Amino acid sequence: MQETKDQYVVLARKYRPQVFEDLLGQDALVQTLKNAIENNRLHHAYILTGIRGVGKTTTARLIARALNCTGLDGKGEPTIHPCGVCENCKAIAAGRHIDVLELDAASRTGVDDMRELLAGVQYKPTNARYKVYIIDEVHMLSKGAFNALLKTLEEPPAHVKFIFATTEIRKVPVTILSRCQRFDLERLTIETLVELFKKVLTSEKIEAEEEALQIVAKAADGSARDGLSMLDQAIVLGNGKVKVDTVSEMIGLADRTKTLSLFEDLVSGNMEKVLENVRAQYVSGASPEIILKDLIDITHMLAKAKIVPSSMGSALMSENERTLSQKLAQNISIAVLSKMWQMMIKGLSELNNAPLARDALEMILIRIAYSSNLPTPSEILEELKKKPLNEPAALRQVAISPKEDKREVEVSQNNGKFQKIEDLTAYLEEHKKLMLLYALKNDVSIEHFESGIMSITISEKTAPDFVGNLQKVFEEATGSKWNIEEKRGTLGITIADQEKSEAEEDKRKISQYPLVRAILEEFKGAKFETVIRTAQTQSSEENTDQELINNFDEEYD
Repeated sequence: MQETKDQYVVLARKYRPQVFEDLLGQDALVQTLKNAIENNRLHHAYILTGIRGVGKTTTARLIARALNCTGLDGKGEPTIHPCGVCENCKAIAAGRHIDVLELDAASRTGVDDMRELLAGVQYKPTNARYKVYIIDEVHMLSKGAFNALLKTLEEPPAHVKFIFATTEIRKVPVTILSRCQRFDLERLTIETLVELFKKVLTSEKIEAEEEALQIVAKAADGSARDGLSMLDQAIVLGNGKVKVDTVSEMIGLADRTKTLSLFEDLVSGNMEKVLENVRAQYVSGASPEIILKDLIDITHMLAKAKIVPSSMGSALMSENERTLSQKLAQNISIAVLSKMWQMMIKGLSELNNAPLARDALEMILIRIAYSSNLPTPSEILEELKKKPLNEPAALRQVAISPKEDKREVEVSQNNGKFQKIEDLTAYLEEHKKLMLLYALKNDVSIEHFESGIMSITISEKTAPDFVGNLQKVFEEATGSKWNIEEKRGTLGITIADQEKSEAEEDKRKISQYPLVRAILEEFKGAKFETVIRTAQTQSSEENTDQELINNFDEEYD
C-alpha cells in the first residue's frame, strides 16, 4: 500500500503559542495572571479584546490550561507554567476536554444556544479542576443570549470560569463588562513580527530577504496570524524562499525603489519622469491607490526624519529610504510636507470616485507638483507685509478693543468720558461686561451718540434692565448720569452689522492681491476665516489696507 505524506499544517497553527512565554507583546496580561494565580485571587470571568489574529482564543486556551494543569504527578495546583504533558493539558490543547466548552458566538448567537451551553453549569467538572466556558466573538450574541448569560455571570458556581474573546469590545453590554476582568491584547509591532518570522523561518530552514519580512510585517497590521498566513503564501510563490519581488507582487505593493524615485521627481517638479514612473508601475501591476498610499508613507517618513533625525537610524528603514531622507530632509520644509500630505489624503477619496484611477492619480500628482513651489501661507503673509496694496483705503473701524489700541482707550478713560461708541464697547470688553456688550452690538441700533446723550432703538428681545445697566456703566465710568432716549421697534444697522460688513470688505480687498489670489485659486475651497487688525501707530486718516493683511487664516474643506 502506498504511503501518504503527512498533512501540511499551516504556520499559523503549527507555531501557535503553547506556553505564556510564547505570547508576543502581552507582558502585562501574563504578569497579572501570574499574580492572580500565586495569590489565589482568580476572577470568575475574563474578557480578552484586540484585533483579529493577535492571540485572543489562544490566550483563552492557555488560561484554561493554567487553571486545570495537574502537573507530572497529578497533584499540581493552578500555575502560570502549565506542564503540557498531563492529561488535562493535552486534552485542552487538542480541543477535546469535556470540561472546557467553546462556543463560536458568530455562528451560534441565539438564546437557545446559550441555554444549551449553560445547561450543565451547576454540575461539577468531570476531570478538571474548573469547568471553563470559552465564548469567541462574544459581541455577536443576541440580546436574549446576553440576558441568559448574565444571570449565571452574576452568581457563578465556584467551579466555573468564563473566558470571553471579542474584536468589538464596545458592542458588549456594560452589564457583562462590569462582571469581567478585562485584558486588552496589544497590536504587535513590526519589529516583533519580523523577529517572529525569523524564528519560524529558521525552524523551517527557509531563506528570506530582510526587506521582504518587513513588507509582510507591515501588511499584517499587528496580527501574528495574518502575518504567518501571508508568509505561508510567500514561501509557496517564492518556491521555498521569501523574496521581495514575490512578496510585493503577492500583496500588490508598488515597487518601493520606484516610488522613492517618484517622490523625489514629484518634489522637484519633473512631471515627465513622474508620469513615466506611474505608467511603468501601473503596467507592472501596482494599483494607483497603493502608489498613493506609499507616497503618503514616504511623506510621513520624511517629516519624522526632519523632526526626529535619529529615526533615520531605524533598522526598519531600508538603505534607499535612508538615502532619500538624508537628501531631502535638508531641502524640504515641514510646511511643504504637510501640504503634500493634506493633498494626498484628499486625493485618496478622489481615486475612489474617479472613473479611471490611473488618470485620477496623475491629476493628483500634477496638482501636487505644481503646488510644491508655491509659497506657504506664512510666506505669503510675510510677502504681503512687505508690499503695500495698490488700492488705498481707510476702512473705518467700528470697535477697537483695548488690546488693539490701548493708547486711545486710555485717553478716553483719563477724561472720564465716552467720546464715541468705540470707547463704550472697549470699556465693556475690558471690564468683562460681556452680556451687556453683546446686547449693545446685536440687539440695539444707535441713532445718536455724544458726551452725555445717547439715542437708541431696542429690539423686543432686549432684556428689560438693559437701559438701567447701561446707565450704571455711564455713572461708574464718568461720574455722571447720561440722557438715554430709547424706543422699541425695528432695528436699523447695528454695530454687529457694521463689523460684519467691514470684515467682508477686508476679505474682499485682501483676496484681490495677486499672491493671495494665486493661493486661493490653487487651493480649491480655501477661504478667509478671520481678518485681524493690529495695533495702529498712525491716525485713521493715514491708514492703508496694509493693516488688513497682517493676519488671516485659511480653512480647508
